[in-house]
Amino acid sequence: MPAYGFGSGSLFGYRTDVAVPQPVQFGALQDVSLDLSFNIKELFGQSQFPLAVARSTAKVTGKAKSARIIASQFNELFFGQTLATGQKTTAVNETGTPTTNSLTVANSAQFVEDLGVFKQSTGAPLTRVASAPAAGQYSVSAGVYTFAAADSNPPVFVSYTYTIAGTGQKLVMSNQLLGAAPQFKCVLAETYQGNKFQVELNACIATKLTIPTKIEDFIIPEFDFSAFVDASGNLGTISFPE
Repeated sequence: MPAYGFGSGSLFGYRTDVAVPQPVQFGALQDVSLDLSFNIKELFGQSQFPLAVARSTAKVTGKAKSARIIASQFNELFFGQTLATGQKTTAVNETGTPTTNSLTVANSAQFVEDLGVFKQSTGAPLTRVASAPAAGQYSVSAGVYTFAAADSNPPVFVSYTYTIAGTGQKLVMSNQLLGAAPQFKCVLAETYQGNKFQVELNACIATKLTIPTKIEDFIIPEFDFSAFVDASGNLGTISFPE
């Protein structure tokens, strides 16, 4: 029976430059492409067509799109830094009504940074000042917003960042030295009608991470990488069902 492939398959990666790697699977994988391309050198004489063509240097690149956003995947294969428990998040347009010139936001105890205030009735932004706000202005300290007396009753939208200590993870993207990058092995496995096709690339580094957003669609990060030979001089392995 002829062997065919169907679907996105399964994609795995694990670091090869640490003693105890954490294998990761690309969750909700949408598609993967692996490209092996060679430069060529052509020998010409006095006529139009080449007399000989030879392969020169080669380039191996990959691209994967997966919908599940996994901290370990981002860190292990792209950043290679350290994850910490807890996360920073954003309250977007939280509704509040200033009373006696003041408004304390819901997450004031975990407040980090102000992202602006708008009047609900008009959508007009208020101007932030250091202290003693006049009409149309506000000041903020530790999640407590202060307004002028003229703005103490109309409801407003408040946006700000705050921390969540007990859930999620966060990664501080530090400025590393040139050349620093996690090295990993990539395994693409495909099964269709009992036939198994697999590609393994022994040594890879990530080259690009794209996080696109679109109205009425899911976030599907795109992960690009390049492959090279390992310490034994091998690029990897392709396993065929026939």
